[in-house]
Amino acid sequence: MDTFLEALRLVGQPDVLLTILIASIYGLVVGALPGLSATMATALLVPITYYMSPIAAVAAIVSASGMAIFAGDIPGCLLRIPGTPASAAYTDEAYTMTRKGQPELALGICLWFSALGGIVGTIALSVLAPTLAEFALSFSTFEYFWLAFLGLMCATLVARASPIKAIASMLLGLAIACIGVENPAGVPRFTFGVPDLLGGIDVIAALVGMFAVSQVMNAMLTPDPPPVPKRRMGSILAGQIALTRRYPVQQARGNLVGIAVGALPGAGADMAAWISYSISKRFSREPKKFGTGHPEGLVEAGASNNAAVASAWVPALIFGIPGDTITAIAIGVLYMKGLNPGPTLFTQNASSMYAIYAIFLIANIIMIPLGIMMIRAASQVLRVPRAYIMAVVLLLCAVGTFASGNNLFAITTAAAFGLIGFTMERFGFPVAAMVLGIVMGTMVEQNFVTSLIKSDGSVLPFVQRPVSMILATMTIAALLWPVVAWLIRRRNGAGVAVSA
Repeated sequence: MDTFLEALRLVGQPDVLLTILIASIYGLVVGALPGLSATMATALLVPITYYMSPIAAVAAIVSASGMAIFAGDIPGCLLRIPGTPASAAYTDEAYTMTRKGQPELALGICLWFSALGGIVGTIALSVLAPTLAEFALSFSTFEYFWLAFLGLMCATLVARASPIKAIASMLLGLAIACIGVENPAGVPRFTFGVPDLLGGIDVIAALVGMFAVSQVMNAMLTPDPPPVPKRRMGSILAGQIALTRRYPVQQARGNLVGIAVGALPGAGADMAAWISYSISKRFSREPKKFGTGHPEGLVEAGASNNAAVASAWVPALIFGIPGDTITAIAIGVLYMKGLNPGPTLFTQNASSMYAIYAIFLIANIIMIPLGIMMIRAASQVLRVPRAYIMAVVLLLCAVGTFASGNNLFAITTAAAFGLIGFTMERFGFPVAAMVLGIVMGTMVEQNFVTSLIKSDGSVLPFVQRPVSMILATMTIAALLWPVVAWLIRRRNGAGVAVSA
């Protein structure tokens, strides 16, 4: 009890509370700008944490990262431009809902279920931390290969296009992920003598290009849509309690996926959002409504990504192993402030651990009022002429991509991928599947090659280890399911024809 009261005293310090508020607003602004990711928002805070107390420094990292993950949904809903990679999985769904005249509902879902997911993830962090960390440590390169491969199978699930086009887009993304020297052999691939390609393709630049620049190009060639009626945006949270009661299974499943994926080193909210959205579509009773502005997928993915943000701290706090890029930065801050990650952190600095849990809860609770204010401010863009909006978007794309790589080549990359994304959409190839290939490609290749080296070329360990065997079964089932479904439909069609 004394430890808990001491934690409350630490969090109740004026500097800590002020830090939570300012960092939350900062995270909302950065996350809402295309190209400026939650990782970047966190990294830019590190120099400032030198002058903060240990708890205030951690509060800045926690508040800014969680807010940025949610805020990435705002431009995705309003402009079909994901603010962060975690928002890319369901951007099309949210934007379609906005075009149907339901921006409040789309943004409300993202806000409400992100906050709930963050709270559930915090509870998991405090209660299940040791168990989840041990489970994550049981994963080797064999399990990570199957997990990444299973993530690639999401390409056929999140796409509204035909499975063939989705797979083609995903394979193109995998080919792009091969560019550079970031491969197990360290051999330059597909660089064509261009030094800037040795480091590979910047994921942020590619994401901004395919979702934002392509949108600008499309706007230049299409007539302006009907103007949005000048009306006051309704209640952001209206109907969210009803959706919570309507989709309890989806919310719980999203939370569980977010917690499990977030606790795996290197996974993070991005993978959690993709997997949760695809699972939602696979097990939905109304899969044909996905992509038409259906709230079910938004509920599950929104509950997942912020739960992953909290659970990613599990391996970081207990073993010093980063769960994602944000916690990799946070580990450096912890060491700098004398809060060395490890089992002793829970015994020698127990009050600090409880304080971190309290900061997570406070950040996710104030996300709701701050998020509503941010949404109302950002929603004004719907009333601005599209030509002005696209000019600002293009400027933000240039600034964001330059900041992500600190070089002009990132801007060129965004422009090139804008042209690629525009062309793909014109011919019905899903851009989201290509993004998935780019994001997951490196993880698939590195874990596959590393596993073969460890097993001396044998493929048996890929299916002999218990967890690996389960993941392999799930992956193969996801791969074969479209064929099985086609055979079932063909058989049922033949039976109907015979009976007729």
